[in-house]
Amino acid sequence: MTGSEGWLNDGLDVPCEDFGFWTPGVDYMAGWREARESADRLNRALLSVGFELSVVRAVASTNEDGQGVVRLAAWPGAVERLAALLEARAVGDGGAA
Repeated sequence: MTGSEGWLNDGLDVPCEDFGFWTPGVDYMAGWREARESADRLNRALLSVGFELSVVRAVASTNEDGQGVVRLAAWPGAVERLAALLEARAVGDGGAA
């Protein structure tokens, strides 16, 4: 989410270096920007259903090829709650997204 990023220092460690070195000539920023837009959308949705970003949040990243990746960083209890919400949604309308 844009704005105050204080929730980034809440104890949910999200390593941003899943691979060693960046490859020269790869546009990592384009992939990250795309992932950031998707992560922001998911974070807004999480907030709208009552989650705190200090317990679950989407984090933008890239892979070694520069493709955008959105990772979910969460405490186990928040993941259980999110899974229950998704399962209830799938049962309620046949799984349509």
